[in-house]
Amino acid sequence: MRLTDLAALLAGCLGVGALGAQGAETGFLSRTLTRAGQRHRYQIHVPAEYATRTDWPVVLYLHGAGERGEDGLRPTQAGLGAALRRAPKRYPAIVVIPQVPVGTQWTGAQADLALAALDQVLGEYRVDVNRVYLTGLSMGGHGTWYLAYRHPERFAAAAPICGWTQDLASHGLMVPVVPPEDGPALPALARRLAKLPLWIFHGDQDTVVPVQGSRTAFEALQAESTVAHYTEYPGLNHNSWDVTYASDAFVSWLFAQRRPKR
Repeated sequence: MRLTDLAALLAGCLGVGALGAQGAETGFLSRTLTRAGQRHRYQIHVPAEYATRTDWPVVLYLHGAGERGEDGLRPTQAGLGAALRRAPKRYPAIVVIPQVPVGTQWTGAQADLALAALDQVLGEYRVDVNRVYLTGLSMGGHGTWYLAYRHPERFAAAAPICGWTQDLASHGLMVPVVPPEDGPALPALARRLAKLPLWIFHGDQDTVVPVQGSRTAFEALQAESTVAHYTEYPGLNHNSWDVTYASDAFVSWLFAQRRPKR
């Protein structure tokens, strides 16, 4: 038996697959998810050093309205995707980047698909399930609130950027984060997320998503939470994500958070 054949046989016996091998693919990778007979494209970003450890953190990133589509690629051109292209080493994590079709948002079935993409990655890669993070911008900031409210136990921390928690009628995006049956929205939000580390970001001159939404959410959280933070950028309009995702302070805070072991 040749040495190469022997190595292949040993790898198979030891259960060493492509994701655990030294030659595992890294960088931006195209993935697909099939639900109800339909294929959904999304992207992941795998660090170049993936083979060097077995406990990678995972970030679920929700894009804004401008990156909607079905190509799976546009969300990598803005927000956290663009930050990864500029400085991939700043985010030592596997980043999951789903995409919603035009005319939809990160609620209902689309929110479920985002979680399904996350679950697919958690099942296939070597990760630390207690260091799974959630973030998004604008429409994805709303999605961050939405998913965090419904699944706070799944995440070690969440960072909504220029998002909103209640109706944004000016954009036709009127799915509230808090279901009406849960009672008054802001107190319910604060109670539900009291133990989830949150860092909220918004520009004080935002003409797309009013900053007041982030202010009032944080004010409600202050009555219940000791792990919520808020940064308001003076003079900044809607794009408060580039400065946030380029922030070493934000990255250090994010990856320092850990979900209590279950």
